[in-house]
Parts: sequence; structure tokens; C-alpha cells
Amino acid sequence: MQKRNLKWYFIKNFLAILCFIYIAQGLLGILYRQLVLPFLTDLLDMQQITVSGSGSFFLFFVQLALFYLASLLPGSAGVYLQSLIADRTSGGLQIEISSPLYQRWQGPLLNLASFIFVLFLLGLSLIPYLAGALWYYRIMTEKLNELLEEEKERQLDFDRKRSLLLSDIAHDIKTPITTICGYSRALSEGVALAEKRKPYLDAIYEKALQIDELITLLFEYVKLDSEGYALHKKAGDLAELLRETVAAFYTDFEERRIALTIDIPETPIPCEMDSPQMRRAVTNLLTNALRYGKESGNVLVRLKNHTITVADDGLPIDPDFAKRIFEPFSREDQTRATREGNGLGLSISAKIVQMHGGVLSLNSAFGEGYTKAFQIKMQ
Repeated sequence: MQKRNLKWYFIKNFLAILCFIYIAQGLLGILYRQLVLPFLTDLLDMQQITVSGSGSFFLFFVQLALFYLASLLPGSAGVYLQSLIADRTSGGLQIEISSPLYQRWQGPLLNLASFIFVLFLLGLSLIPYLAGALWYYRIMTEKLNELLEEEKERQLDFDRKRSLLLSDIAHDIKTPITTICGYSRALSEGVALAEKRKPYLDAIYEKALQIDELITLLFEYVKLDSEGYALHKKAGDLAELLRETVAAFYTDFEERRIALTIDIPETPIPCEMDSPQMRRAVTNLLTNALRYGKESGNVLVRLKNHTITVADDGLPIDPDFAKRIFEPFSREDQTRATREGNGLGLSISAKIVQMHGGVLSLNSAFGEGYTKAFQIKMQ
């Protein structure tokens, strides 16, 4: 999209410059007809200057320049070179400027003045083209500088996010590893009492699962963001996929006493998609609602017009955090300290939906008794 806009920007300005040159040439033509040519005619009549012969104006201009340079040579050398130029042109340049008022040494002076005047007219004719070239050069330079500045900002933002990403990965891996190391050492050295052994082993197992989940999600995120990765899209039923995905969460929602409202049409909703990846995107939204939804609260899962909605009545999301909620490892401060989650699920879902040509968005004003809703809009 950006390349298309950039191409259109240059084409639009190029056409504008062509129009400018065309209009400027027309105005110069009027200037020649109304002022320059009448003045030139009066000047030729007043100075008794005659222009005889026939030929191309451009070739005549070249001949005039060469003849003038030849006239600067001493003696017969100049005459010989002029005759040689005339022979080489095969008689195609038979234009001569003369006047009875300019004789002897004044003849070359007349040729020089004519040469300078013709050069002036030629330069005047080139002004629109030179102005157009400078205009286009300025536009190109400003746009390229703007693009370079944007690229620099993107690189700085990328470096900042990468540093935060690595910092978050180190934090989320170090915390459970510290617990595992502490409990395993206590068990190994026999410090733990017999009644504490099972809780310690359970804690070690739980932390190991957290690390496994983090690494799995991190691998999935890197895979989706890697160059050359492509979805394997096939025709499928979006309604059936959503029903199967929600069914796997029934027990989890019941354990937290969350009332699950399902609004999925019975008729098939055809969709070209990578079913495993789309199932993962929906799973991450349901996991998010399960983790951060209100205990004994309500969750809505709806499919309407190729739009999947997962809404809950838990705590509302801070507007500042909502702006970066789909960035990797994005979590509110209190969430990091008190709840599960690693901040990768929503990033992965957003990436999967984007690769399908859709959009994942947060709707904090969904209504119907829900404080927030994540919506996948497929094309």
C-alpha cells in the first residue's frame, strides 16, 4: 500500500510539472509573438540587417557558433575553416547575416551579437524545462529525506521494542527458573520437610509448564514474523471452527463459574483460511477472557457477518494500555505482578488475523453489559 501511494505521489507531481512546462511554453510563445518578434523585426529594419538563405534553425545556430569561432583565427586559416564547415554541411546551411552598416571588422561583431541573441532566446526557451527539473528535484529530495527520516524512526522504534522484548523474555523465563532452582535444591539437599515435598514438586511442575508455554508462544510468534512463512488457506466453515474451539473451553469456564453465552449461527459461514492458525487466534482470545475475566462473570462468543466477538465483563482496559495491547509482551503493570499470562497471545492473534487479510481490534464501548470486546473482522 505504501509503495502504491509513493508511486502515485511521484506520478501526480510529474504530471503537474508537465502541465507547468506546457503552460509556460505557451506563455513564452505569446511573449515571442507579441514582443520579441516585433522588436526583432524593427531592429533588423533599423540596422538594415538581412537574413538570407534557408535551413534548420538549430543547425543554423550550430553553424553560427562554428563560423564565429573560425573567424577568430588569423588570416586565411579562418576563411579555410569556414569553407570547410560549409562543405561538410553539404549546402544545407545556407543562412547569412549581413548589413551595409557593418563592414570589415564590424562583420564578425554582428555575427557575435547575433550569436549571443540567439543563445539568449534558446536559454529563454529552456527556462520552463530547467524550472520543471529543479522543481521535480526538490520534490524528490524532500520526499526521500522524509522517507529516510521515517525509516530512521522505524528503526529506532524497532530497536526499542526489541530491547523491551528481550528484557521481558529474560524476566519471564528467569522468574520460574528461580522458583525451580530454589525448590529443587531444597529437595536435593533434604531441607524440605516430607509434607512439603509434594507442594514443591507441584510448584516445579507448574513453573516448568509456564516456561514451556512461553517458549511455544515465542516460537509461534517468531515463526509468523519470519520471512517466507505463508499460511495454508483452504475453504472452511468459520462457524464450525468457532464452535469446536469454544467447546474445548467449556470445562475451564465452568471451573471459574463464568457464564458462557454463545451466539453462533447454525448455517455455515464460508471462509478461506488456515484453520489451525485461525483456531489458535480464537483460542488466544478465549484464554485471555478466561484469565482476565471476572470470577463468576460473563463471557460472550458471537459470530456475525464474518466478525468474531469475544467479550467479557471483567476490569476495563486502561486507554493508554489499549494503544499497545497488541504489541508483544504488552501487559499492564498490575497484570504482570499478580496474574498469569505472558503478553504474547494477543500479538500472535493479531498477526494471524492480519495475515488472513482481517483486523483484530479492541472495542471498549461494546455495551450489552460487557466492559470490553475483542473482535476479529474477516474479509
